[in-house]
Amino acid sequence: MRVFVTGGAGFIGSHVSRVLLGQGHQVTVLDNLSRGRRELVPESAAFIEADLADEAATEQALRGHDAVIHLANFLEVSVSVERPVAFAENNIVNSVRLLEAMRRAGVGRIVFSSSATVYGVPKRLPLREDDPLGVQANPYGATKVAVETFLGVYHQLHGFDCILLRYFNPYGPNELCDPETHAVPSIVRAALEEKPIPLYWQGEQVRDYIYVEDLARAHANVLEAKGLQVFNVGTDVGTKVTDVVETVSRILGRPLPIDDLGERPGDVAASYASSEKLREATGWRPQVNLEEGLRRTIEHYRERLGIAG
Repeated sequence: MRVFVTGGAGFIGSHVSRVLLGQGHQVTVLDNLSRGRRELVPESAAFIEADLADEAATEQALRGHDAVIHLANFLEVSVSVERPVAFAENNIVNSVRLLEAMRRAGVGRIVFSSSATVYGVPKRLPLREDDPLGVQANPYGATKVAVETFLGVYHQLHGFDCILLRYFNPYGPNELCDPETHAVPSIVRAALEEKPIPLYWQGEQVRDYIYVEDLARAHANVLEAKGLQVFNVGTDVGTKVTDVVETVSRILGRPLPIDDLGERPGDVAASYASSEKLREATGWRPQVNLEEGLRRTIEHYRERLGIAG
């Protein structure tokens, strides 16, 4: 299959591209490199430096492809609060531009990078795909809900096959957010630099941490799915942030000092997935447990930061 990956020079997109290539697919990466890095794109993938705001360039690049995996989104929740218009423009408007370019280019299949944030404050755990969407606490979450809605429209109007993957908490090599607001890279980097670990809520929040390579495989597994479908992608396991800190401490063989940052508005106390639907539909299941994933992540950051083991 010829697969078009938007945002393929970023954290998740670079891993998705490698998985697809490893399975024999042809891959084209489109990225404007505003946040991605050219060196993360696999050599055997075709690369186009362009912005989704350029509808003509996107349409031309799309011709001849069988499917799109759409990952070109702004991610940082705290930044979305400060720059809601930029997030709406990039995440919502550019996604609709992509859908229109797909329609004109005759490409009617898309896998969308959504998020567990669409559920808002969970009414029950684990979260399941038929749980209601919640009121959003930040513009980032609102953009995901909006794009999910537009995908439903394009399914209804144009017969698109639209697969929505609701991620929980991805982590692993190549995570390059600036500013870095995600728990695992913040913990790992602070630990390696021998700085206090920044913790909100004393690390008592419960999250579902999924290793990025496992997440990448889920995209390949749903490429041939039909219709409008939603799948959670998580591990089915809730883990406290303090447990992540303790695991990193054990791997490094030393205690880690804590920087207690107090409470943070907008955080939910606990969120973790049921991925039973994805498992039953495709056979997908996570293969990398938290300790092994953290070991790999620590080694990546050692190399990236030039810190000896």
